[in-house]
This record gives sequence, C-alpha cells and structure tokens, in this order.
Amino acid sequence: MNYNWDWSVLLQPPYAEWLVTGTLMTFAVALSAWVIALLIGTVIGVGRTLPVRPVALLCTVYVEIFRNVPLLVQMFLWYFVVPEIVPHDMGTWMKRDMPYPEFTTAMLALGFYTASRVAEQLRAGIQAVGKGLVSAAYANGLSTLQVYRYILLPIAVRTVIPPMTSEFLTIFKNSSLALTIGVLELTAQSQKIAEYTFHGFEAYAAATVIYVVIALIVTVLMHMFEKMNRIPGLIGKER
Repeated sequence: MNYNWDWSVLLQPPYAEWLVTGTLMTFAVALSAWVIALLIGTVIGVGRTLPVRPVALLCTVYVEIFRNVPLLVQMFLWYFVVPEIVPHDMGTWMKRDMPYPEFTTAMLALGFYTASRVAEQLRAGIQAVGKGLVSAAYANGLSTLQVYRYILLPIAVRTVIPPMTSEFLTIFKNSSLALTIGVLELTAQSQKIAEYTFHGFEAYAAATVIYVVIALIVTVLMHMFEKMNRIPGLIGKER
C-alpha cells in the first residue's frame, strides 16, 4: 500500500476549523437530545411502574415503538414524512421557516429514541427497590407521590447511574447519524475533509480520536458522580 500520509492537512485552514465546528455540533446535538431524553424518559419510566393501568400501558406503547424502530428510520420519518402529514401551514413552516430544521429534527429524533431507553433503565431501577421498603413507606402513611419522591426515585436514580453512563456515551455516537439529514457534525465534517483533501485516513482517524477522548472524559466524570451519590451499604461497594 503506497499511501501518502500527511497529518499536517488537519491543521490547515479551513480543515482544522471544520473539525472544531463538527465537534461543537456533535456536543450540541447530543446534549440537547440528552436533556429531552432525561425529561421524557423519566416521565415514561415512572409511568410504566404506576399502578394506574392505562398510564402504564400508554407508556409501554411509547417504549416499544421508539425502542424497536431503527434510529436512522426515525430520523428520516421526522425529516421527510412528518412535515407532509401535519397540517399544510405547519408542514411548510417545518420545511422552510423553522430555524435550523436539520439540527432540530436530529435533536428530537435522537431525544425521543433515547428517552425510550432511559425509561427502561429507570423502570428497572425502580422495580429493583425492595418491596419491603415500599410497604414500610405506605405503612407509615406516605402517599404514592411521596413514595416515589422520597423513596423510589432517589434510590433508583443512584442505581441506574452506570447504565445511564452507557446511554450517555451512546447518544454521542448515535449523533453521527444526523449527517444523513444534513447536520454537519463531527463525522460529516470528517467526510467533508476527506472529500476535499483525499486524506480520508487522517480525517477519520482524527474523528476517532475525538470520539474516544469524549468517551473517556464522560466515563471518568460519571464514575466520579456515581461515587459521590452512592448510598453506602445499599448500592455497590466502595472501590
């Protein structure tokens, strides 16, 4: 293989700027989607464990739909299909006048998809709390709202920090699919550099290193957060 390596191309304008803006866009898409996923996922996860059957069924339908349809298909549906099936004026606004439609679409698609996964993690965390603890709370006169607020959620949230770390890393990796609808995030910018310079190995290697660095930083921060919020004697052992 006679490949002409040239790493310096990544430091030349405008390619270095493209990598920086791509990284920032990746953060913007992933973090915005994560906020949506946490908010909706928490509501859905709690709803799945409520004794109110219609609410639990509705939340289960949400999880099964969004979790089992591939994310790429969901992005295409949000970007190409939804504007065509909503009322005409709204569809026109979504296609022409909505600020940053590609970014907004990617954020919503990724957020709603990840919310279904967050909901399942939280549901598992809530159901992992001992029934004796819940029974004791009810026996002491706590209402269902108070049981969730003071017993179930504080314990469940601490329990699911490790799997939530994986979901947080996954949302960064899944943000690369946003390039398919025109979002110039890190993978798209790397592809763009490769097309302009014919140095694809260097461009994709740089993107790989950036993704790895992001993953390592997130893992370390979440591990510190887990240790700070661990309940001694209940969740894991001190390491």
